[in-house]
Amino acid sequence: MQDGMDPLNISRAEAIALLQYYAAAGVTEALSDVSVNRYDLAPAPAQAAAAPSAVRSAPPAQTRTSPVARSAFPAGAPRTIPLEQDASASIARDIAARCQSLDELREALAAYDGCALKFTAKNLVFSDGNPEARIMLVGEAPGRDEDIQGLPFVGVSGQLLDRMLASIGLDRTKVYIANVLPWRPPGNRTPTPAEQAVCMPFIERQIELVDPDILVFLGGVSAKQMLNTPEGIMKLRGRWTSYRIGSRDVPALPVFHPAYLLRQPAQKRFAWRDFLSLKHKIENLS
Repeated sequence: MQDGMDPLNISRAEAIALLQYYAAAGVTEALSDVSVNRYDLAPAPAQAAAAPSAVRSAPPAQTRTSPVARSAFPAGAPRTIPLEQDASASIARDIAARCQSLDELREALAAYDGCALKFTAKNLVFSDGNPEARIMLVGEAPGRDEDIQGLPFVGVSGQLLDRMLASIGLDRTKVYIANVLPWRPPGNRTPTPAEQAVCMPFIERQIELVDPDILVFLGGVSAKQMLNTPEGIMKLRGRWTSYRIGSRDVPALPVFHPAYLLRQPAQKRFAWRDFLSLKHKIENLS
């Protein structure tokens, strides 16, 4: 809010623009001008008790909605989105299972309204690279640059990923890249379990349709979700495991996310070892 602007005397367009800014920045809670001490003790029984007539005439309690339901969505977005319903994941599985090609899966995701992230993201980020490639990389979620361009790994971390691939003779014509989430979480926050659940059937189907010979999971969110394990990336990275695709087990390698390596450059030596292991695996498959 600009200095001198009366918050009660702004235009409808200004109010909508402000709410959209808050949504894009990841704001999910509304705060008042009056501070609240949430550590205060509950009111004494004498103060909390109400007369029987007052209890009978009190209006029904408001149902508490999720923070996402209170966020400002662009025009046309649903007012509330159930995030914790098992039915949402079941519907997503049915939709994904009916897709017989990557193009159909992309169209299904573009039309899917069951994930709240869609309404705060600018673009669907489906994939990049060669769908015929033998190697598939699965990242976590789009960031700001990816959200703007609609492609995975195009920002600074994507540039590092390109250099890491080049170090073992690969580029985007020889790999296929996707994310476990096709929409950017507001403010690059960690996706909720419910958001992961409704997006999971789509990335699983995407892997089935690509049918790669090697999978690389970039980052802890991707590795933990796709391998269904509670272990963190520090324990998972560099350890070959397998991922079931149809009737076959595909070699899978969890590695550090490039964004983490930008924050912790000392860990690049481990990433280099992991990519040498990947190169060796590719050579053995050839």
